[in-house]
Amino acid sequence: MTGINANYDEPWKEAIGEYFDRFLDFFFPEVYHLIDWLKPIKSLDKELQKITADSDDNKRLVDKLFEVCLKDNREVWILVHIEVQSQYDTDFNQRMFIYHYRSFDLYRKPVISLAILGDEKEKWRPSNYGYDLGGCKLNLDFPAIKLLDYQEKWEELERNLNPFAVMVMAHLKTKATISNLTEREQWKWYLIRSLYDKKYSKLDIVKLFKFIDSMMTLPLLLQQSLNQKVIKYEEEKIMPLVSPFERMAKEEGIKERIDRDKELIIRQLTKKLGTINTDLQTQVKALNIDNLETLAEDLFDMDSIEDLQKWLSNY
Repeated sequence: MTGINANYDEPWKEAIGEYFDRFLDFFFPEVYHLIDWLKPIKSLDKELQKITADSDDNKRLVDKLFEVCLKDNREVWILVHIEVQSQYDTDFNQRMFIYHYRSFDLYRKPVISLAILGDEKEKWRPSNYGYDLGGCKLNLDFPAIKLLDYQEKWEELERNLNPFAVMVMAHLKTKATISNLTEREQWKWYLIRSLYDKKYSKLDIVKLFKFIDSMMTLPLLLQQSLNQKVIKYEEEKIMPLVSPFERMAKEEGIKERIDRDKELIIRQLTKKLGTINTDLQTQVKALNIDNLETLAEDLFDMDSIEDLQKWLSNY
């Protein structure tokens, strides 16, 4: 039973955004201990769009950029790359360098570039980029984690309560069951059940359930079978509050409404200002709900595309 494409990129990206501190603590503890976690952590999605503006979407590289304050009060940027397509990529090292330099060049702040490799090539372990030519020497070393290495640490993952232990297990078992989706359903059920057994908070169960469910894609019949298992298990556990299915359905309904609102605003902008290019549409769609409502009010005062560009530059 084959033909179902796994979804690696969205769960990883969302998990890093949701649990950035736990991500660093799990994969890069040396970096984690440099940061003053009492200071605000800023996600720089807009800046990241500038850095990766000409990237090839087919590379399926997940990128996240954060601004943090170190314990010595230095402000630095942390750039995270995750090779989620699980394929050998000869351009990876060079792209790490390019994005690293662009990140530094944008605001001239020190940058820490980190890499997570989800591929299956045991010997592919990129960790630097550079050259030495005519007396000109360049070198960038970057820490890289190979998810494949965790196959030998499965018992440690089982005991670890960090959310990224679950993410690694889901990733490895999704890869291992490409040609056996019945086995994937069994592992997916095992990992979901472990969320309850590990005594995660209700909120963490809902979030991690969503990541697992999104990554470990299944055919309709197998997914329906899994759904029934989860529902029965929750009834037996007499789980309080809102179940993952109910919470996800509610979140999906809100997301659909917001997406419709964004499309409506883009149509209104087009009607008033003319054709809105893809880059500006992407910026509009990246707005949170509060800024989207502000744009809906302010667009009536705009007279040109330049007015829209100026408005977006402030958000």
